[in-house]
Amino acid sequence: MELELAAFINTTKQQQRDAHAPRLSPGMQELVKQQHLASLSHSADPMNRLEGGLAVNCRVDLDNKSIVEAASAATFFRGYESLLPGRALDKVGLVSATASGICGGVHATASALCLEMALGIKPPPFGIVLRNLLLSCQYLSDNCMHLFVLAGPDYSQAVVEKTNPDIWTRALQSKSQFVHMHGFSRISDIMVELNKGTGSLYREALQMVSLARQAYVLLGGKYPHSESIIPGGVSITADAHKLAEFSKLLQPFMEYSQKAAAIWDDIFDFMLTANPRYEDLGRSDASLLDFGQWDHPDHYDGRYQTCDIWGQYRWSTPAAVINGKLACISLSQLNAGMEESLDYSFQTRTNISDADLIKQDPLGNAISERHPWNKKIQSIKNTNTNAYSWGSSLTWRGHNFEVGAYARLYLTAAAQKIPTSPYLHATGSSLNFLLSGSAKQALELEWHIPDIWNTFARNRARAYALAFNLAVTQENIDNACRLLAAGETKTRTADDANIHETQAKQFGVGLWGASRGFLAHWAVIKNQQIENYQIAIPSRINAGTTTPARTPGPMEKALLNTPLLETGFRTADDFAAIDIQRTIQSFDPCMNCTAHVLVNGSEQVLSKVIDTSFVPIT
Repeated sequence: MELELAAFINTTKQQQRDAHAPRLSPGMQELVKQQHLASLSHSADPMNRLEGGLAVNCRVDLDNKSIVEAASAATFFRGYESLLPGRALDKVGLVSATASGICGGVHATASALCLEMALGIKPPPFGIVLRNLLLSCQYLSDNCMHLFVLAGPDYSQAVVEKTNPDIWTRALQSKSQFVHMHGFSRISDIMVELNKGTGSLYREALQMVSLARQAYVLLGGKYPHSESIIPGGVSITADAHKLAEFSKLLQPFMEYSQKAAAIWDDIFDFMLTANPRYEDLGRSDASLLDFGQWDHPDHYDGRYQTCDIWGQYRWSTPAAVINGKLACISLSQLNAGMEESLDYSFQTRTNISDADLIKQDPLGNAISERHPWNKKIQSIKNTNTNAYSWGSSLTWRGHNFEVGAYARLYLTAAAQKIPTSPYLHATGSSLNFLLSGSAKQALELEWHIPDIWNTFARNRARAYALAFNLAVTQENIDNACRLLAAGETKTRTADDANIHETQAKQFGVGLWGASRGFLAHWAVIKNQQIENYQIAIPSRINAGTTTPARTPGPMEKALLNTPLLETGFRTADDFAAIDIQRTIQSFDPCMNCTAHVLVNGSEQVLSKVIDTSFVPIT
């Protein structure tokens, strides 16, 4: 049930006053200092600044098998927002879409939504649907990659046999629950096929990634940086024949989504049975936020003044859940409550005069001086002795939150606001999916909101996110066919509507999402030029720093709750840090990532590279 907002804010303030978290220990401070000096020496290379990086620092007690300290640090200042002020509006999307090397399409869409709002541009219905279909393709590609190429090998025979030989022995003797869905009779059979490079599940996922990208190219022109997504819709046309080809390319995903869900249900259920303490791996109170995606062509008009209305018609519902309770389903309130803090960041905020400070959103909702619309960064040297990251802390009403594909499922299920659809239904505690399999056979799946939020829950939800994406894809294909049958073939608003209209100051925000979680672009426009432009990406939110109330960031908190259940080591030299790696991977970081593990009581630091990219296997 949605909380009363005023009461929720008062509760939040009290929690902030009571919050307490220790500062970094001397050993961790020295580790962060050395990383910072190394990053400065590499910052002259523009490619390093473009890609960015993530260092997850943990201090572990191997005797008690616990993590006693955690700090996630963005290792480079990317600063791509500084490229946009002063730019002509028709060039903004081309620049802002390069904020990610692998998620260009979603950034292009967030930028388009942002400018549509600021400039009063409404795309035609068919253009809205085509953008939705492109989004689904990117989600399908990234979810497959995460489940079986990046995170999947962490549960493979090669890893489990080394790190937990007792569990591997048990897997050899354990029958699968869902052999009728995936074809593997024993848990050990699944683990073998999860082996990196050689496993059939790894290789199959690469084929599915290829299919999703082929479908994207069919409608978007190229992948990942399609230039066809523009303010006012898309620049590429489509017809019934192209939609039929698109549907055919994605058809194999229907049965594959059921198979993927069954595989991860089997793996996670087995591991929890083998050792119930896996419940605490990456455990957190469920605090999740998402702006929702997949706009409804009959309701989206791009205006902030109506965003609470068209937001409710998105097939992924805008909402916030804080500590397991539904706190907000208003898109404008979700935006107004954003605060970005730099208390533990190497970044330095520029002071804005009271006259220039934006104090209200276009609906009159109060916003903080720390809202992204008010964020500008100085170029002077930082003197903050508490800083340990080039990142920041993005909170809502003072609360940390996680973002991810899993958040879309959780929030949509809890809010029960999605439009009526034959393919998906929210019950308040679950999401039901009905997909079309081969020979039109109906495939039914149901994902349940878990009682415990942890590493396994994040990845299990991602497996079901495949079915979620496909259900929404079917809905949008139906809408595209309906529009074509009615003669609605226009894909973009002509001449970018009001792009050349002069106004003193205009505000826009693209409230959208990437596969890894919510994505937002905020713009302040003055005299038809960008005055300020800010971007929030999911990996930097999940790997955010400690809050002003000294509450650990989302990934930091999950790591602090993670027990070290690895049994296949005798000394620190043998320690694989697999439980740390699994927890980090459950957040699906999109940048180069290394876990630096400081062994308690010594100066020994173990560095473990987290796999966040892949080389195709031929």
